[in-house]
Amino acid sequence: MLVKVFITPRKGILDPQGRAVEGSLKSLGFNGVASVRVGRYITIEIDAPSKDAATAAVGKMCDQLLANPNIEDYRFEVDGE
Repeated sequence: MLVKVFITPRKGILDPQGRAVEGSLKSLGFNGVASVRVGRYITIEIDAPSKDAATAAVGKMCDQLLANPNIEDYRFEVDGE
């Protein structure tokens, strides 16, 4: 199964990379940009007996390693049967 993990800074957490991208976009003439948040996108191929088992395993991966729960939020999608 393929799992797509999306990790983003929590609201209220300083995102200097997002601010730099926002400033650069504005300097390029994209004046309608109001807020940019920069995160990570991770794909994982996992061999699991069911979608529920894959969901549980990836949730643990995110909690223990992939995301910092103090400053980041995550969500993921499991593709496959």
